[in-house]
Amino acid sequence: MCGICGKLNFTKEPIERELLQKMNKTITHRGPDDEGYYFGEQVGLAHRRLSIVDLSSGVQPMSNEDESIWIVFNGEIYNHEELRPDLEKRGHFFRSKSDTEVIVHLYEEWGVDCLEKLRGMFAFAIWDSKRERLFLARDRMGQKPLVYTQTKNSLLFASEAKALLEDPGVVRKVDDEAIHSYLTYLYIPAPKTAFASVSKLPPAHYLLWEKGKTSLHRYWKIPFLPKNQGSEEEIQEQLWELLRESTRLRLMSDVPLGAFLSGGIDSSAVVGIMSELVDQPVKTFSIGYKNDTFNELPYAREVAKMFATDHTEFIVEPKAMEILPKLIWHYSEPFADASSIPTYYVSKMAREFVTVALSGDAGDENFAGYDRYVTSKLVELYQFLPATIRNQVITRLVQLIPNWSFRQNIISQLKVFIKGASLPQEQRFAHRNSVFTSEFKEQLYTQKMKSQSEKWDPAEVMASTFRNSKADNLLDKLLDVDLQYYLTDDILVKVDIASMANSLEVRSPFLDHRLVEFAAQLPPQLKLKGLCKKYILKKTLARILPKEILHRKKMGFQVPTSHWFRNELKDYIYQVLLDPKTTSRGYFKKAALEKLLQEHSAQTQNHDLRIWALLNFELWHRMFIDQEDIA
Repeated sequence: MCGICGKLNFTKEPIERELLQKMNKTITHRGPDDEGYYFGEQVGLAHRRLSIVDLSSGVQPMSNEDESIWIVFNGEIYNHEELRPDLEKRGHFFRSKSDTEVIVHLYEEWGVDCLEKLRGMFAFAIWDSKRERLFLARDRMGQKPLVYTQTKNSLLFASEAKALLEDPGVVRKVDDEAIHSYLTYLYIPAPKTAFASVSKLPPAHYLLWEKGKTSLHRYWKIPFLPKNQGSEEEIQEQLWELLRESTRLRLMSDVPLGAFLSGGIDSSAVVGIMSELVDQPVKTFSIGYKNDTFNELPYAREVAKMFATDHTEFIVEPKAMEILPKLIWHYSEPFADASSIPTYYVSKMAREFVTVALSGDAGDENFAGYDRYVTSKLVELYQFLPATIRNQVITRLVQLIPNWSFRQNIISQLKVFIKGASLPQEQRFAHRNSVFTSEFKEQLYTQKMKSQSEKWDPAEVMASTFRNSKADNLLDKLLDVDLQYYLTDDILVKVDIASMANSLEVRSPFLDHRLVEFAAQLPPQLKLKGLCKKYILKKTLARILPKEILHRKKMGFQVPTSHWFRNELKDYIYQVLLDPKTTSRGYFKKAALEKLLQEHSAQTQNHDLRIWALLNFELWHRMFIDQEDIA
């Protein structure tokens, strides 16, 4: 696991060595073990290394035999040993045992089509001096990040946006449309970033700059068809073997390795399979709170005991304002998934013992593990009621009931359900997952912000993906949207940044693209059977996990932000969000901010997610746009 960055000058002027060193320094945390540079006629490549495989000779940048092709690479190629013999038969000479060198020789043989042969997580840049070609690529699921910017005379890329900002030619201007999306979803969907001049390379895409022309290409899509026609028993065996294989591949490491363990289905499955594949106790790491409402430790302990792991726990008493500036710096753009806090802490704890940790990420998106899939199914059934009853009776009655003080209460959820049921299918996803709805933004935005964002509809990003999905049923269309956006731009961003901030590599067997393809082609009723989520996965894992784990209520990495904002952080959020510096930016009406904070303090509404999003945005603006020290 590493960090990469580089610059290409269109005018063939030499790359400024000092600039590339500054860019590389900003991502030291991604690779504290070593650094390396390559300077060509018009290109400079830089690399930070976290040594995991081939510790002695896997130094980057790395070249082919005649040094006409150079690469900087971040990630792991799990099938590199399988690919090596064929390349040797074709006459390629290897100077190392690293997966990086395999990519170089694959590119020599197949050019950009080398991507089809890679099984793993990656972001890399290849400079081909003979073709005068820069080739940037990102893995199918988007596990490893890559951002870029193109100015009049250059193209720059990096693992994190903050590295690009070291170049004075990169303008620090806010992308108002990206912030419009951020306030909807709490994250910014690719290809946008919070910076108007910077873009994310989307998952399963590559970018080519060749002889003055830049082009973007997609090389893979999740195949939801044809459907697997096997029996349940056959599918269970196929799924079990795929899980074992994808887990085994992710045990590739020359350094200590462990696993995150929440006590949920997915992480417990990974730990259970790991325990069968290794000869010594698996090192497991769990995090919890003193507040039982948010504490999953008892479940994690049960699983750790079951598989006799070497278990370590950490009780979090987060001092959010001590860690928040650090998180904002690492994420480089507004990111309001508050579970980044416990993810950071569990990564920090794990790094004291191991360099690599396996996780259960993507189990929910592959096998329909979220309540929203059940809700969508219920909405379809609700549509069978006569329109008169739905619109004139139920809707009016529900709207008359006042909200309770907690976001997850049945009344507020019912109102969301009723409103969503009135929308076209492709718009329901965005509605249900909107933190700041269109109605709320109407009250919050200044006229200036309305005019700057009115041509951009964040909901259309998801709606167009839903409409264009090749899936042939509602559930798979929803999974397709989640896999392309929520998983990639929220979950995987959260884990990559929080873990790499602590120089820890995280791998998930559920993100293996062959497993993803297998899950996509399962009949929808095997993923959501009746109201049973993850049906076939639970059936498959019953051989190693007890019912208490398989069928317990999902909790996730919850954070008590609602309590914080009414108590120990109340004065702080009032101070920041009502500061003249904040209200004078022209984004939000001061009166609307005051109302939001007052309602939350009085417990007439729970605005914790909205407050967290606004706080992250303002502090990010001060750090990256105003260039203030907010620590």
